[in-house]
Amino acid sequence: MSGVSKACCSIPPIQAKDYQAKGEYKTINGLKTYVTGPETATKAILVIYDIFGFFPQTLQGADILSTSSSQKYRVFIPDFFEGSPADITWFPPQTDDHKSKLGNFFNTKAAPPQTLSKIPGVVTEANNLAPGPRFDSWSILGFCWGGKIATLVSNESSNKTFSAAVQCHPAMLDPEDAKEVNVPMAVLASKDENADDVSKFGANLRKEHYVETFPDQIHGWMAARSDLADERVRGEYERGYKTVLGFLEKHA
Repeated sequence: MSGVSKACCSIPPIQAKDYQAKGEYKTINGLKTYVTGPETATKAILVIYDIFGFFPQTLQGADILSTSSSQKYRVFIPDFFEGSPADITWFPPQTDDHKSKLGNFFNTKAAPPQTLSKIPGVVTEANNLAPGPRFDSWSILGFCWGGKIATLVSNESSNKTFSAAVQCHPAMLDPEDAKEVNVPMAVLASKDENADDVSKFGANLRKEHYVETFPDQIHGWMAARSDLADERVRGEYERGYKTVLGFLEKHA
C-alpha cells in the first residue's frame, strides 16, 4: 500500500542552517509548547519530539507538516522534558559516562508513563485553540523515543483521541506493541533500526499501515540528528515528511 496520496505536497525549500521557526510558544497543560499552523486549521497533530527536545530540524518539520499539503494542520510539540532534554553529544554513546547518562535519562525523564499521563490534558487544552468547539481530528507523530509514546497512546483499550499515528526512526520498537494499536499507523525506519523488529512490527499491525525503511539514513534523520547540509539527507528528510503527510491525508 502506498504511503503517499495523490494530493499535492508543496514542501518549501529545506533550510539547513539558522532556521527561523514559523510558530510560537504557548503554555498548554503547564508545558511550554511549540504551536504552528493556521489558526483556521480544523485538524491537529501532536508531535512527540526525540530525546533532544526542541531542535531546529524538528521545529522545521512541524512547520512543514502544518501547511505543506492541501489539508492544513495545527501542530503542537509539548516540552515533556520541561527544559532538560538529553544532550545530543551523548548519542551515540561512546563512553561509559554517556551510556550512564542516557540510561538514567530514559529511566527518569523519558519514562513512558510519565509522558502518557500528560497527553490527555495537553489535548484538552489545545482544543481551546481550534476554530470550532474542538479539532475535527487528532493525529500523533513520534520521533525516536517519541515513536514508543505514539505506539503506546494508540493502544486499543485506551485510545479515544487519535485517528492515526506515525513513527519515524522509532526507538524501543516492540512487535508485540503493534498488536494493540487501534488506528492506522505508518512506520518510517532508518538503517539503524533492527530490520527484523521493523518487519515483525509491521506484520502485527491490524489496521491500515505503511512501513518503509530509508536504507541510507541514520537514526534521527527526520529530527535532531538530521544533517540538512547534506544534499542526500535533505532530500530524504523532505521525502519523509511528504510520506507522513500523504499517510495522514488518507487516514486522519
